[in-house]
Amino acid sequence: MSTTDLAPGANLAVLRKAHGKSQRRLAKDANVSLSLLSKIEVGDRALTPAVAAAVGKALGVSMAEVLGESSVAQRDEVRLSALRSALRDYDLPGRREVNEQRISAALEVAGQHRDAVDVTQLLGMLPGLLRAATTYAHTVNTLDAWMALSETYSTVYWLAARHRWMDMAELAVTRQRWAVEQKPNPLGEALAARDRAGAYLNFGEIETGLVIVDRAVSAAQTSLSGTDRDIAVGILNLRGMTLAGRLEDKREAAREADRHIRSAWNATTAFGAEVDVHGLTIGPQNTFTHELATRVDLGKPRDALRLVDDLDVALEGLPPTRVAPTRINVARAQLDVGDRDGALENLGIAWGVAPQMARIHPMGREVFRVVSSLHRRSNAKLLKLSQLSGIEI
Repeated sequence: MSTTDLAPGANLAVLRKAHGKSQRRLAKDANVSLSLLSKIEVGDRALTPAVAAAVGKALGVSMAEVLGESSVAQRDEVRLSALRSALRDYDLPGRREVNEQRISAALEVAGQHRDAVDVTQLLGMLPGLLRAATTYAHTVNTLDAWMALSETYSTVYWLAARHRWMDMAELAVTRQRWAVEQKPNPLGEALAARDRAGAYLNFGEIETGLVIVDRAVSAAQTSLSGTDRDIAVGILNLRGMTLAGRLEDKREAAREADRHIRSAWNATTAFGAEVDVHGLTIGPQNTFTHELATRVDLGKPRDALRLVDDLDVALEGLPPTRVAPTRINVARAQLDVGDRDGALENLGIAWGVAPQMARIHPMGREVFRVVSSLHRRSNAKLLKLSQLSGIEI
């Protein structure tokens, strides 16, 4: 797996050469223009998720590999190994007694680390939490206990997907599905389907991810009612709009994205504010952030920028895990319309809110690579972000 010491566009150039393909050959195989591919590799244009998926397919690798796997510090390798071990031991509960209060408290702390994008602290606590939640679920064998284990697996998936550790991400969603199937749990199954579709998104297998979403929405509408149904349908459609925005056929992408956007907003109207559900969030603000990102993926940066007059107000109260990616998506849109200074400003805000995202968020790194390449001279802000991200300018 390639490394994100390089931003995605630069990493693509390394991958292409490693596979022995010329730019012309890869552009033809991926059905992208030679000019665009050349500009991406030298840093004049950003590598978008849709193009990353297309070139990945042409190279015979996943989109995640094109974007590049994030490494961890040497001191964290032991923790990562411990997490992989805990994932393997899914059916081997420990002997030490675990109570509900311990699991609830640990899940709350894990949620705080996730919201803050504190991946270092999260990696440190997840192996122990996963083993404790496994023991608790096997011991008491209640729906709530299995749901706590499912939520833990969802957090493991989130961490793995952010680093493009796709073997771990794929295993985590498989374990999550297994956990919610231990007791009849339609809401848990919907949330697990959301993460499973996310794994397909990370691999660049967009059409399959959409099938997972639509099937899960249909099941939720049949098996759930009231607030639980609105939660399930809303969260699934947030994933659906993200997937749809990255379809290769842009007409189909726009049509499918609009369908999921409308459905998400219809479900969201039941909530006057953001609602947290087993580590996930549904509500008007989160729906807005997903729609904005989808408009950018659709190649409609001006539509995305027109969604809000005051971004500070629109994001008020949301955690860094939502604020930072939204700022990055706004920066993407600004870069697309030629506002380099605005893009740099929003990227700086994103990384200021969630500093560890500078090392792991592929699009944030890609936007910085392009902005720094297009600036004719370095400045204090560029130098600061270069140090934060580890990307030379």
